[in-house]
Amino acid sequence: MSDFISKKARSEIFKLKPYVPGKPIEEVKRELGLEDIIKIASNENPLGPSPQALKAVQENLNQIHFYPDSNCYHLKKKLSSFTGIEEEGILVGNGSDELLKLIAETFLNRGDEVVFAVPSFVEYEFTAVIMGAECITVPLVGFKHDLRAMREAVSDKTKIIYICNPNNPTGTIVDADEVDDFMAHIPDDVLVIFDEAYYEYVENRNYANSLKYIKDNRNVITLRTFSKVYGLAGLRIGYALTTPFIAQAVERVTEPFNVNMLAQLAAIAALDDQEHVEKSRQMNFEGKQYLYSEFDKMGLNYIETDANFIFVDTGKDSQEVFGELLRKGIIVRTGDIFGFPTFIRVTIGTQEENARFIDGLRGVLER
Repeated sequence: MSDFISKKARSEIFKLKPYVPGKPIEEVKRELGLEDIIKIASNENPLGPSPQALKAVQENLNQIHFYPDSNCYHLKKKLSSFTGIEEEGILVGNGSDELLKLIAETFLNRGDEVVFAVPSFVEYEFTAVIMGAECITVPLVGFKHDLRAMREAVSDKTKIIYICNPNNPTGTIVDADEVDDFMAHIPDDVLVIFDEAYYEYVENRNYANSLKYIKDNRNVITLRTFSKVYGLAGLRIGYALTTPFIAQAVERVTEPFNVNMLAQLAAIAALDDQEHVEKSRQMNFEGKQYLYSEFDKMGLNYIETDANFIFVDTGKDSQEVFGELLRKGIIVRTGDIFGFPTFIRVTIGTQEENARFIDGLRGVLER
């Protein structure tokens, strides 16, 4: 490290743990010389985006020399109609990752505290650390958020609490009764962020309705995304629902033109195609039941999920399982990065992908 970097760069950057994404297909092709590869590591929709979203992108390619609408006017209008949250309380970002960073830049100062569960989405820690905040982590209990312990972790320094619901990587939820009790004990000057990237996949009827807290004017932000069930991960677009006052504060640190035009148009079209969403949900449900059945036959323990992935205990070193599956052209996510060295996280794919994964996993575990 050069003298200049060590002396002049912000000290917080040396505390950051780099995000490790799911291994890209092209990288596996280069490294192993394989052509037939399935990626079930990053919780993408195996059906891809809505045909209507693709059409919207294709029909507007000749417009990409223009800057996009910086305010995302039409998308916010559509989202307001879809969610019941007023347009002034809606933020749109270059993925919900950007929104997490913008929220941190808006609210966190050095010495503030944030509270989140572990393991959960790593961006909570990343965005807090870069702002000099202290991370107070609360272990999952039974692979679920321990909301009682999280509320007990709140101090006078607490600025933000993050609740990933369903949680990544476990796929578990905290239900409405648990969240109501939790919110009743949280001071009004603490911002609660519900990260609901996978909420469209939830089947539990007692899933918490975080939007009611926003409508009650609580200091709450709900994050959602077009990257998962809507299949637009490559366009990077997510949104936040909150109160107008919170939205106006975050807009002060938001770069102009942060969401590209094609992403905005695709998102609007995707919202109009709820038939595609339902088709994606049904495929996910059927794939989940198939994988549960196969894991049961193999005697593997797994966490029942309300998302589009399953956290499963292979009983073997996850890096070893990952490597052997990779050589078969199957990309999954290792559990060691989440503190579970024998687990893997597998995205629910098409039936063909699911069957290929099971065949590959069985071969690996029988060796």
